[in-house]
Amino acid sequence: MTFSLTEQTMWNNEQGEKLERLDDRAINDRYIRGEGRIVIETNREKLPGFVDQLTNPGYMDLRPFYQRRPRWDIRQQSLLVESFIMNIPVPPVFLYERDFNSYEVMDGQQRITAIRDFYSNSFKLKGLQMWPELNGRSYKTLPEKIKAGIDRRSITSIVVMKESTENEEEASLLRETVFERLNTGGIKLERQEIRNALYRSEFNELLHKLTQSDEFRDVWGLSRWVENEVEINTALLDNPLFAKMGDSEIVLRFFALRHALQYRGGMQGFLDIYMRKAITFNEQDLEFLSNMYTDSLLLAREIYKESIFRTFDKTKNEWENKPHKAFQDAVMVGLSERLDDKVELIARRDEILEATKDLFRDTREGAFTGRGNTKQDILDRIELYRSMLTRVLGR
Repeated sequence: MTFSLTEQTMWNNEQGEKLERLDDRAINDRYIRGEGRIVIETNREKLPGFVDQLTNPGYMDLRPFYQRRPRWDIRQQSLLVESFIMNIPVPPVFLYERDFNSYEVMDGQQRITAIRDFYSNSFKLKGLQMWPELNGRSYKTLPEKIKAGIDRRSITSIVVMKESTENEEEASLLRETVFERLNTGGIKLERQEIRNALYRSEFNELLHKLTQSDEFRDVWGLSRWVENEVEINTALLDNPLFAKMGDSEIVLRFFALRHALQYRGGMQGFLDIYMRKAITFNEQDLEFLSNMYTDSLLLAREIYKESIFRTFDKTKNEWENKPHKAFQDAVMVGLSERLDDKVELIARRDEILEATKDLFRDTREGAFTGRGNTKQDILDRIELYRSMLTRVLGR
């Protein structure tokens, strides 16, 4: 079996695209019924009361959407505080009510964290432009009038209410739509960063966990995982694969492309679809997927050693220096279907290496480098690798 129990039925009852043409009367009726309209609530609260609310268990999920992106530095946090001192309008934060009076942050996590940390005296003001005489002060050491002035300031929250949707799939699509509309400017986020924000689930946590293994880190040239690694090794953020969550996307590609027959919407769109559906995976599904990924990666390492996921340059007659995501897709999917043949595959690794070289010699240029990402391109490279294993094993 190559799919978990939930995966076996996850594509059932797909409705597909509905291009129903409606006349004006039907469109007006739909609008009156409230379809596609979000229920929101706007709240405004003094900063001390807002911070106090954050201490209530379950009130607000303040986990950063982008667990690997560095949060604001002290200067950026200080400038927000200076805005409150000067009474400069601060943009509202956007929350999603995932349960009654329980929220998750859709936009504004950095502002909320800065306010909370300032009131807890976690940092001293730095780099103030209009009030430089306050640099070096924490909240508790501010002059009395300044402190009282800040305490009078308010933060506005715009809440997307729970009754905007009827089920978790609708809620997921709603969060995706709102989040993308809110984040059309500023720093451009990579698609996996957005998925990490929108589809928080046990499956998303599994992606992170699998990227922390020594085997994965060695293959993709990342330093060994340690607790609080970003704080300990800030150079990690200079690695685009890590900083933009490309490592998690590599693992996601494996899980999703095992379902390549369902491929649609381009690579990024298909990964979105799989990630959205994976929210429903249970503990048994996750254990199955974790074991399959780990076993497939270990098998690939046993066979290819230092050449794992490297494409073969037939002109130079040598393996390339770096692993390639598209070739990884074919290798991992192909080997995941042959885990029962692990012992024989390892014993015949020399044959597999030569047969892999022949794949690159005999197929069109770019077949395994992702130059084409149509459904047929992906099915072709997976099938090419799958057929190669069949020829080597004779079955």
